Amino acid sequence: MARKLCTGNCAAGYTLAVAGEANRNARGCAGGAYPITPQSEVVEFLRGFEFTKGRIVTVESEHSAMAACIGASLAGARSFTASASNGLAYMAENVFNAGYYRLPIVLVAVNRTLGPPWNIWADQGDTLALRDAAWMQFYCESHQEVVDTLLMAFRVAEDRRILLPAMVAYDGFIISHTAAGVDLPEQEQVDRYLPLLNLPHAINHDRPTTIGGLAWPFETAAERHELNDAMMRVPEVLEEARAEFQEVFGRTPDGALATYATEDAEMILIASNSIAGTTRNVVRARREKGEKIGMIKIKMFRPFPREQLIQALGSAKKIGVIDRDHSPGSGGVFWQETATTLQGRNDLVLQNYLMGLTGSDVTAAMIDEVVDELRERTESGEPIWKGVAA
Repeated sequence: MARKLCTGNCAAGYTLAVAGEANRNARGCAGGAYPITPQSEVVEFLRGFEFTKGRIVTVESEHSAMAACIGASLAGARSFTASASNGLAYMAENVFNAGYYRLPIVLVAVNRTLGPPWNIWADQGDTLALRDAAWMQFYCESHQEVVDTLLMAFRVAEDRRILLPAMVAYDGFIISHTAAGVDLPEQEQVDRYLPLLNLPHAINHDRPTTIGGLAWPFETAAERHELNDAMMRVPEVLEEARAEFQEVFGRTPDGALATYATEDAEMILIASNSIAGTTRNVVRARREKGEKIGMIKIKMFRPFPREQLIQALGSAKKIGVIDRDHSPGSGGVFWQETATTLQGRNDLVLQNYLMGLTGSDVTAAMIDEVVDELRERTESGEPIWKGVAA
C-alpha cells in the first residue's frame, strides 16, 4: 500500500478505478461521466485511467451518466460514477431506477449546496434529498475514510444478500480539494478484497428477460418489501466487510457509526462528515477539563443505524445533533432520524443545531457554544441556527 499526498477527489477517482480494474477477469467495468463542481476531478481521473476491460462514457448530462451506469450494471459490469448538487437532482429519476433494479452501482457524491442561488460549497442537502431512494448512504469524515468506504461500498453492494447501490459522500472543497496523506491500496490488494461481480439478474441473450416492465400493485409492494429486507441486512454484511478489510489491508475502518468518549458521558454530540473531526477535538479538550461529554459520528445514514445508536448513547441524558443540512419547516435530517430512533424517550433532552449550511465555516468556538447551550437546557426545543447572518 502506497502512502501518498492527494486530494479527496484524486483519492476517490483512484479507488473507483482500481475497484473497476479488479473486475477485469469478469465483465469488466463501465460508467457514465459528466463534470460538475466540486466533483469534476473524479470523472477526469477515471477518463484518464487505462482499464484492461472497461470504459468511461462521457455523456451530455447527469441523467445520462446514471443511465449509462444502469446499462453497464445490467450487462454485469462493475459500474460507478460521481456527481454533486443539482447534478444529483437532475440524475434523481435514474437514481431511483437503479435502486429498484437492485443494481450494485457505487456513486461518489461530493456534497454541495443545491441552487438557486448558485453556491458551490458544502451542504449535505443534495444527497439527503435522495434518502428515500433504495440506496445505501455513507458519509465520510476524511480522505482516508473516502478510500476505505468506497471499497467497502462495492463489497456490500455486490453481496447477493444485498444487491443495492451505494452513495459515498464527502464535503465539497473541505475534503474534495484539500490534500492529505492517504494510504492508497495496491491493485493486488483490491483484487483480493473484491470478488468478481456475478450479478444474478444480469441480462443474457441466452435467457431473454424484460427489465422494468409493468407490474401489478401487489407485485410492486412485494418488491418494496424485499428491498427493505435487503436494507435491514446491510449492517451485518458491512461488519463482515470490515473484518475482511482488516485481513487484506491491515486496519479496520469505522463501521456504521463511531464513538468517542461515550462510556460515561452525560452529554453527547452527534455529527457526520468533516464536522465530526472538529467536534471530536472540542470533546477531547472538554474531557481534559473533566467534563463528561462524548461524541458519536454517524457514517451510515441509510439504513439508519438505530440499534447501534441507542446502544452508543448509553445513559446520556442530553443529546445535541449537528446538521449540515436543513429540511424546510422541519429541521436537520440527521436530527429527524435520531428523534425517530429515540421516540418515547421522554427522559432525554434532544436538541438540533443547524450549522455549516451552504458551506459556511464550522469552528471549534461554534461547537463550544453548542456544548454550553446544551448543558444549560432542561428541555428540547426548536432547531437552533448557528452562523447565520441576521
